[in-house]
Amino acid sequence: MTRPVFIYEGDLVPCELDADDTVSLEGTEGHHAATVRRIGVGEWIDLIDGHGTRLTCEVLSTSKKGLVLRVDQRVIEPQATPQLILVQGLAKAGRDEQAIEACTEIGIDQVIPWQSEYSVVRWNGSKASKGKAKWESVVRAAAKQARRAWIPSVGDVVNSKALATWVEAKREAGGKVLICHEEATESLSSILASDPTSFTTASSLTLVVGPEGGMKSEEVNWLQDAGASLVGLGANVLRSSTAGAVGATLLSATLGRL
Repeated sequence: MTRPVFIYEGDLVPCELDADDTVSLEGTEGHHAATVRRIGVGEWIDLIDGHGTRLTCEVLSTSKKGLVLRVDQRVIEPQATPQLILVQGLAKAGRDEQAIEACTEIGIDQVIPWQSEYSVVRWNGSKASKGKAKWESVVRAAAKQARRAWIPSVGDVVNSKALATWVEAKREAGGKVLICHEEATESLSSILASDPTSFTTASSLTLVVGPEGGMKSEEVNWLQDAGASLVGLGANVLRSSTAGAVGATLLSATLGRL
């Protein structure tokens, strides 16, 4: 049976713990493990810190507060390179959350929320912090589901002008930025097949996915002027919730992660 994964948020530093050390899992994660999942003495779990540390632990005791664990093994998983980044346009009906959930399970390393000109959903004022917190919660849950030791970071929401500046910096640092667009003349799969090395050696790979209403031509021009390239994802027009997942899968396969 696959060991369940829980996120440690206590005072100890997981990467400094070693075999036979004892650690307590309390708080929300501990309560969920002990009360909801009803994990008992003698069972095994994985404890992660979200930054690459994975502890394989045996349950020594349980309480309403959580679990007391004995560390059996510590593994430090290196961060994947190149980084896979998803710039996801804010979308209605929770489609943006569906997108980042699926992409986290596939293996995306960072998520940037983008408030496009055509985004119906707007993260203005206090909604920005609430929206980011919601995305962080979605990403954490998806990372646990996928049993990842690394939890993708969620950036602050950006508008189109700020995104163009960000894209330019990524390109100058040796990264590739790809805009998923139905009017692209080349498909991502054909580009990857013709020149896989340029992707495996890039400093980062970024997928830009617009909202349900698409992108304004001015936005596309700004991003292309900053160094981004248009790519297609096949003959069918994909929703905002699925385009990133298809692109991330193709990139992950090229990188040998699947």
